[in-house]
Amino acid sequence: MNRKILIDIIGVLLIALVVLVGYKLSPMLLPKADLTVEPDPACSLARSACTVDLPNGEKMTVAAGSTPIPLVRPFEFKVEVPGARRVEVDFAGVDMDMGYNRPLLAERAPGVFTGEATLPVCITGHMTWQATVLVETADARIAVPFRFVTG
Repeated sequence: MNRKILIDIIGVLLIALVVLVGYKLSPMLLPKADLTVEPDPACSLARSACTVDLPNGEKMTVAAGSTPIPLVRPFEFKVEVPGARRVEVDFAGVDMDMGYNRPLLAERAPGVFTGEATLPVCITGHMTWQATVLVETADARIAVPFRFVTG
């Protein structure tokens, strides 16, 4: 009887540990932002660079190094945004979960961040993606979601 109670207590503690770890890691998996800025829906990163007006009056320019954006091949991603401390790009499939894919861009010059990204291939060939640019400034964390299609 005591052994069964001990096993039950260990099971409950393991479940609590899994829940706690999930809660602590959720900000990494689900990006949080103080503010979301919607880009011009007519602009597609798969065709050209896009410019967005930020609430502080600055402009942010986002560009993929290859057009169209390739699958299973690394491509450069560039974000120009004055005053940013950190820039990440969260790539997510809109209709299908394609796993965690959020490269951190390195600051190459003041306000110029670049990095390499690789998108996985979708078995259907045609895929709608959302690239959410996460910009951290001294005042806020800003998310700018861009949608584009590959395949």
